[in-house]
Amino acid sequence: MNSTSSDSSGLRWYQGLDRYCWVVLLVAALGWLFDTMDQNIFNLVRRPSLEAILATTDIPKDQIVDAAKKAAGDMTSIFLIGWAVGGFIFGILGDKLGRTRTMVMTILIYAIFTGLNGFAWSVESYGFMRFMTALGVGGEWAAGAALVAEVFPARSRAMALGLLQALSALGNIMAAIITLILGDLTAEWRTAYWIGAVPALLVLWIRSSIKEPEQWVNARHHTAAEELGNISQLFTDPVLRRNTTAAVLMAAAGVGALWGVGFFSVDMLQGEMSAAVPDRVLRGRMISFVFILQNAGAFFGIYLFAMLAEHLNRRKAFFLWFCLAWGSLLLFFWGVQGAGEQAFPRATVLAFIMGFCTLGPFSGYSVYFPELFPTRLRTTGLGFCYNAARILAAGAPILLGQLAKSLGGYAQAATWVSAIYLFGLLGTYLGPETKGKPLPD
Repeated sequence: MNSTSSDSSGLRWYQGLDRYCWVVLLVAALGWLFDTMDQNIFNLVRRPSLEAILATTDIPKDQIVDAAKKAAGDMTSIFLIGWAVGGFIFGILGDKLGRTRTMVMTILIYAIFTGLNGFAWSVESYGFMRFMTALGVGGEWAAGAALVAEVFPARSRAMALGLLQALSALGNIMAAIITLILGDLTAEWRTAYWIGAVPALLVLWIRSSIKEPEQWVNARHHTAAEELGNISQLFTDPVLRRNTTAAVLMAAAGVGALWGVGFFSVDMLQGEMSAAVPDRVLRGRMISFVFILQNAGAFFGIYLFAMLAEHLNRRKAFFLWFCLAWGSLLLFFWGVQGAGEQAFPRATVLAFIMGFCTLGPFSGYSVYFPELFPTRLRTTGLGFCYNAARILAAGAPILLGQLAKSLGGYAQAATWVSAIYLFGLLGTYLGPETKGKPLPD
């Protein structure tokens, strides 16, 4: 497999590109990187922050842990629903107003409300800030992916989009480094959220450096205004309807498994290590370290997925990675559950494998989804498919928590919830092969 695939001119994907292409990729990557940083600050401080808030209520102390577990599932579902709503709204706006303007709006929203989350005083206010943050999170990816897809030449598009998605893993790692430094997350969770407001400064660079892509400008000039972002066409046009159905199923598998199972590795480790590592600060840092390893694996898995999609084709890469991801979740949760003092050393190995496998398909969403929709509907299609999946997957975290309680552990629950990968395999079967084809006009 050649990571520097070339076209008929003999140029590797990264050769012969002008400076502006790299500026666009860097800006889009930073927007998505900080987006994922803010997402995973939440994942890492979710349970200790909710325990801290619930400790100020009338709930008996011996019930706080169970109440926090339930609240963590509820907050994650609220976040996924807000993510979906933001994806729908800003996906349409991305086609109507432009990719760059939409990126500016969404980054401001997710950064500002992440910072405000640090001021939450109750579970209800916490949920409101999570929902508002998610609106921006849901809209940013579609605008950034469409921008990169339309600026880069066809020979470089897939690898550039794969790199865009791979760099998002650095955002996950940054979140873990922040919590690693803070240490006592029960006491310092507010500080973590306040740090998450810093990406708002990125919009200053975007406004001064990035223009709307020529492909979108041409589409706006030659398309009736009511046709730009007309979401109904995703369902009335037979080809687009099939593409939309396939993409939603594929995204639901990755999103549902990752947010409904994979990112609960943190919560599981907190429970497994509570007796073996009674020092709360040390335990928090060990868990943050495992999360760093999980996302280091994600970086390589995401980039290698793009390489495989170029070397073979899109659908074969998805078939392979969905199977790998399913197996890696079961390996992690059954390998760590009940391990006691061995939970940490086992997790350091299995988390890397799980990250490599479960995040790989997200590279495919960045590479494949823009190739399914015409310019006038590109961010609408991306926003709808990636985020309709979040509506379908919103029940996965709640289901995991309920099954973990009724079946006696996270591993038993993960076995059932991870079966959502069957939707991904079905979607891959339904979708067209797009390798080597130009973006639809």
